[in-house]
Amino acid sequence: MSVARTERRPRGEMSRVLVIDDEADIRELIDLTLVRMGLATECVGSVAEARAALDSDVFQLCLTDMRLPDGEGLEIVRYISEHHQQTPVAVITAYGSAGNAVAALKAGAFDYLAKPVGLEQLRALVKSALRLPGGGQDSENPLQSLIGDSPSMQQVRAMIEKLARSQAPIYISGESGSGKELAARLIHGRSARAAGIFVPVNCGAIPENLMESEFFGYRKGAFTGADSEREGFFQAAHGGTLFLDEVADLPLAMQVKLLRAIQEKRVRKVGSVAEEPVDVRIICATHKNLRELVDRGGFRQDLYYRLNVIELRMPPLRERMEDIVPLVDAILHRVFGDSPPKLSNGAVKALSFYSFPGNVRELENILERATALCSGDLIEVEDLHLGPEEMAGVEDQGRGSETLDEYLNRLERQAILEALQKAEGNRTAAARLLGVTFRSMRYRLERLGIE
Repeated sequence: MSVARTERRPRGEMSRVLVIDDEADIRELIDLTLVRMGLATECVGSVAEARAALDSDVFQLCLTDMRLPDGEGLEIVRYISEHHQQTPVAVITAYGSAGNAVAALKAGAFDYLAKPVGLEQLRALVKSALRLPGGGQDSENPLQSLIGDSPSMQQVRAMIEKLARSQAPIYISGESGSGKELAARLIHGRSARAAGIFVPVNCGAIPENLMESEFFGYRKGAFTGADSEREGFFQAAHGGTLFLDEVADLPLAMQVKLLRAIQEKRVRKVGSVAEEPVDVRIICATHKNLRELVDRGGFRQDLYYRLNVIELRMPPLRERMEDIVPLVDAILHRVFGDSPPKLSNGAVKALSFYSFPGNVRELENILERATALCSGDLIEVEDLHLGPEEMAGVEDQGRGSETLDEYLNRLERQAILEALQKAEGNRTAAARLLGVTFRSMRYRLERLGIE
């Protein structure tokens, strides 16, 4: 199938990205996402067209599907490795095709995306490759990609610096959308293994009957359909870091095999009688409470202690509401460049009262939706579409799973932020509105980490 090339010429020093996929809807999705990031794209649909584009122009990044009408994405990875070494390449693999991803990493790809393509993962990959503002590998200070100056985020950044110097397994806890994978990438990027590969694995997305072959690889003829030898995630991450996301979703049978691989530092491919050594650092994460799962018998205690040598907790956004404004600013600048839309005072207040069950990921989705719905360059409360049940007010939010101290601190923080909003930032006036002395106000601001 021949696909006509579509091209967007760069403005000034705009980075160029070559997108290779024979599915028009996926090309369009990636194209629109990259253009909104301020990048120029060229889209093609075959190996032949990709080679022609690479030989006639210079690209700062290449994204290629693994299955193309006239060949495999691996051909493009190898061609770039041989003839265009300055161009980083990432591959897009079908659901559950770990073998293809591992083969691509071995051939020279720096990362991979699994279909269906998640826009958050796509943007993170592109920022990492191009070292764009907010990317995980920003050359000036990568830790600034963890936006926010709240005490909890300062502690996270300090902890990452310490963990990067260690080789011990790390368990990253935190709710969905709180930045667990970003933290894992930063730990890897600042460690002695930075030159090695960072291999992220979503344990909950792999069918149980494929888990062993995905993790450890397989020999040719090991089972029906095994027409060639393939390496697994452990072999791909040799010398680097293996990130096991949603590790709590591993079935108990696989937990036993993972425990042995970590203890022995050796793995056996499916269909093989020999073990091979592997050198990987394990970082795992889950939004579930592993300790509770151990107590209920849903997670092996011995594996828990192997994985949880050091714990890094990623705080939910509701515990660092003072970071809302800088996060909003960073997200809007990332999407729109130097001329992003603004939020009205009412919209900022609405966000400061929202509990964000989806954390930073949800904030990104809210802002992307709001920018599409707002008229002009000002985002109003109604553009956020938070919903009346979600904006019921501080009194109606309830304590949920928070401790009493966490609950009272949240109420106090929200009351202070509302008073500061009404007083337009004047602390003396805000203290008067709250009926406290200025000295008491200053103490509360320091204790809660409100700038």
